Amino acid sequence: MIDGRHRSRSFRTRSEADRYRGLLQRAVHDGEQFAPSTGEPDGWVLPLAGMGVHEWARRWLAEEWPEWAPRTRSSMVESLARFVTLAVRPGARTPADLRRYLLTSLRADSQERDSRLEGWLGTNALTLAQLDKPVLLEVERRMRLRLDGSGPLSSNTATRFRVAAHACVLAAVEVGAIEQDPWPVRSRARARRKANRGLTTAQRIRSLPSPETMTRAIEAIITDHPASGCYHAMTATAYYAGLRPSEVVMLRVGVLQLPTNGWGSLDVVEADIGNGQPGEPKTGPRLVPIPPQLVAILAAWVEQLPDRDPRRLLFRTSEGNRPNQGNWRRAWHRALAAVGEQPIRIYDCRHAAATTWLGAGVPLGECARRLGHSVDTLVSNYVGALAGDQRLANERISSVL
Repeated sequence: MIDGRHRSRSFRTRSEADRYRGLLQRAVHDGEQFAPSTGEPDGWVLPLAGMGVHEWARRWLAEEWPEWAPRTRSSMVESLARFVTLAVRPGARTPADLRRYLLTSLRADSQERDSRLEGWLGTNALTLAQLDKPVLLEVERRMRLRLDGSGPLSSNTATRFRVAAHACVLAAVEVGAIEQDPWPVRSRARARRKANRGLTTAQRIRSLPSPETMTRAIEAIITDHPASGCYHAMTATAYYAGLRPSEVVMLRVGVLQLPTNGWGSLDVVEADIGNGQPGEPKTGPRLVPIPPQLVAILAAWVEQLPDRDPRRLLFRTSEGNRPNQGNWRRAWHRALAAVGEQPIRIYDCRHAAATTWLGAGVPLGECARRLGHSVDTLVSNYVGALAGDQRLANERISSVL
């Protein structure tokens, strides 16, 4: 009710209505003026086509926020902060602290506003009406590069940024702020490069160390350095359980089942979603059986912990700090060099686990469940990358024929 005049809106679903009501309540909390002519905050009655990209991104994030998981929220904010930073008028000198400010202020649960940076955005940010194909083609090109322009981002990160920015633009098209989708169509050549990247991934997986070599390399991590025991147990978990590094660092003592004999298990219920913040694993919680080799390693690690509170994070340095990713990688590379192997990523321990399980004949469905993958993803990433697949297939077909 504005100045005694009642207003109402209807929605197709309750969730849409609740989202709209939440936006109104936030506007009341922020002390915004409401327009009697519309019953909505004054800031909402601006012509959408003339709205700045930063304003639209903030509004769209606020509308979608309740339906997103914490990991998705962080990813979308990071992507749109990059998009807004690049969607500015040509020649504008971007403040050094703009992206850091956007990473906080774009969040729907943030009340932070910096008048200096908001003023700069109001002057230099492009409006929705200015987002045409030439502009977005340049924005997309720069989104594929590192912030300092030193080289390209990883293909996965660049794709994540592009998909989020495109979704934000499509939402503006749906409400009529933009007449038609201006996002540049990806060329067939780029699609072919994407397919070739899949071949490169298969080639890399095919060149992973054997299970025997992985075992020797994991044992070689242990040195006289106090932190080596922690990195040894973490790498063993990544390989023997097939966990993502972000899941390894968020394991707690209470998720372990470590019997004195035979196989154990661990519940993967948390993952690092950024800056050490816990959230749900990328593909949801899952129970992962672990072999006796890992049971013994983890039992020995838990035995030397100063306390065994079930809520305690399993992997911390002797000083109680979160293990440093760079130090973990260097310890792993030193161990690989010690057994005569070329460096591979920590994440490749998960790939090695998948190829080990598939090579042992584990059914696709069970292998996918343990990894937290769909069967489609498992097949596209790993099947065909295993050495000896062709020979084995020929033998089995011959036995039938």
